[in-house]
This record gives sequence, structure tokens and C-alpha cells, in this order.
Amino acid sequence: MPETWRAMEKLYDSGKARAIGVSNFSTKKLADLLAVARVPPAVDQVECHPGWQQAKLRAFCHTNGVHFSAYAPLGRMKVVADNPVVTSIAESLGRTPAQIALRWGIQQGQSVLPKSTNESRLKENIDLFGWSIPEELCDKFSEIEQVQALFFQLSVSAQNERALRGEQVKRVRNESLVHSQSIYKTMDELWDGEI
Repeated sequence: MPETWRAMEKLYDSGKARAIGVSNFSTKKLADLLAVARVPPAVDQVECHPGWQQAKLRAFCHTNGVHFSAYAPLGRMKVVADNPVVTSIAESLGRTPAQIALRWGIQQGQSVLPKSTNESRLKENIDLFGWSIPEELCDKFSEIEQVQALFFQLSVSAQNERALRGEQVKRVRNESLVHSQSIYKTMDELWDGEI
């Protein structure tokens, strides 16, 4: 990673890049990078939504001056839209669950990057300003079970053990992201226990 980052710093120094950043870096990977970076990353873009809040990483980014940017801020497979906490807040504020999820992200100090080609959803996704979620309702987001299902795999027993301890659990479809020629030889090396 240091060699790759040095190459990115050269692009930054030459003016070919106005900013350089990373994606899917855990606090450990980000700390490792910050230890060797002359130019710190401007942003860490990661999956984040009410069902996968990433509070530890968000706090680390804030403390270290790295912007936290959320892709998939509406979650996947209706993990957010059907969540009872999100839907009850949406009903009480006269908003949609998607607007509540996006507004929550903005109020956490992160940028949110929703994806849609549907015109009505695009309009809905932009109607996030001029209102806010009251603090007492924002506190309810801590009640949402934290389960992320995009990239990484733990054994079922390890997933259940972590869930019982109240930790975030990440589930994945396959192990194609690690191999013998990668800098990450195992899922544990890649995952760092959080991203």
C-alpha cells in the first residue's frame, strides 16, 4: 500500500489530482496509511446506512480530518426501508424512510451518495434540507441491529457469537477478494473486524 499511496501523492503534487482518497478502509487500514502518508487521504468512502452505522470508523475519520462518505446510504434488500425505527420516524415527520436514512447520514456529518434513475426517487432524495430529525428521534437509531451483508464472510458460529455480544456482523457472498497473490491472504486480514 505505501508504494501505491506514494504514486497517488505524486499525482496530487503534479496537480493532476485535486484530492486523493480511499474506499473501504477500516480504522486499522486508515491508521496504517496515515502513519506513512505525506498527503493524508481526503476521504474514505464506505458503505454506511442506519443498518450499518460504522460509528467507530466515522469517529476515527472525523478525528483525523478524513471526510467520511457513505455509499449505499439506503442499505440493501430493504434493510433500511422496512426497519421499524426508520419507518416510525418517517411517519412521525411526514417523510419517506429513504429521506430519513439520508437525512440521518447528513446529520452524522457525512456525505451520502444514493443511487437512482427513477425521477420521483431522485426528487425525494434531494428534498433533505430545510428540515432535520430531532435529537430524541436520532437517538433511536442506536436501537437498530447492525448487520452488513455486502462483502465479507465470517463463519456462521462467529457471526452468531458477535451478534450475541451486540457487535456489528458482516456477511458476504464469497471469498473472491483474497488470494495467494493479494496483499490479503485471508478474509480476516482483509476485514480487520469492521469493514
